[in-house]
Amino acid sequence: MAATLPAGPFSGQEDIARSEPAQRPPARSSRAPWADRLFAALALSAALLTLSMLAGIIVSLLIGAAPAIREYGLSFLVRSEWDPVQNRYGGLVMIYGTLMSSFIALLIAVPVSFGIALFLTELSPRWLKRPLGVAVELLAAVPSIVYGMWGLLVFGPILARFVQAPLQSAFGGVPLLGSLVSGPPVGLGLLSAGIILAIMIIPFIASVMRDVFEVTPPMLKESAYGLGSTTWEVMWRVVLPYTKTGVIGGIMLGLGRALGETMAVTFVIGNMNQLSSLSLFEAANSITSALANEFAEAGAGLHQASLIYLGLVLFFITFVVLSLSKLLLMRLELGEGSKS
Repeated sequence: MAATLPAGPFSGQEDIARSEPAQRPPARSSRAPWADRLFAALALSAALLTLSMLAGIIVSLLIGAAPAIREYGLSFLVRSEWDPVQNRYGGLVMIYGTLMSSFIALLIAVPVSFGIALFLTELSPRWLKRPLGVAVELLAAVPSIVYGMWGLLVFGPILARFVQAPLQSAFGGVPLLGSLVSGPPVGLGLLSAGIILAIMIIPFIASVMRDVFEVTPPMLKESAYGLGSTTWEVMWRVVLPYTKTGVIGGIMLGLGRALGETMAVTFVIGNMNQLSSLSLFEAANSITSALANEFAEAGAGLHQASLIYLGLVLFFITFVVLSLSKLLLMRLELGEGSKS
């Protein structure tokens, strides 16, 4: 039986008492307009201060490296000779060591960090998730010099005895692989530096990956599970496409950390200027380790200018890497929502 509705659309509303707010919000903007202007001025000053500091660093590096730039120009980047006695310098050895050790670190750290983030977000029991996450993050608090000392005194001998020696026995006669594992078994070199760097950047990449994985809407994952997807398929086809921007940002954060690391690399890379061997176990050098070892004792002139030139090159490498990552992130953001 149909209910009887009131005759008019607004009948009965006249009985409702009109409620007034207890008090009006204070008109802060009209009473203190100078506070907003002061806050805006302070925020603008902070931004301009950051830009001025960046410009000052670039200018100081250019001024300090000017003698080496005038002497060598861009040929400094392809010269492998570094001889303070003869006063002849080139940065190819250090540039190669910096890029190769960072590449090895990323090659190891990215899959390990992905596995840690996957376990913490999808597979870990509730009682283990929080302490394990805190333990991973605490690795970032360990000083780099401690990593370097541990790598030199503990990890290096283990790497030489249980990795390099068996690899040399197995692949010593193979043309390409034999050259990659050649060298004295002392545990110092590019591979050791890359592994230490990987251990140092894993907390940064894993923490970012875990955080972005957790912001994936549960409905998307539950829908994929409801369709019969496995955990790996959910992560690969649902979570990663949804969080690819944050994942790449975390990887770039780790790469920037690896490029600028100094003390840990100085302990384990070997600090030897040579490109005669491409072995991963051969002692090498990097830009940061060369600056740490020689800058304090470098005399004024071409030697000091060449070291500052190396610092300028490292600044340029970091700037290029971060700029390319920013362009990649912008391209990914523009492509979000399109069919992949």
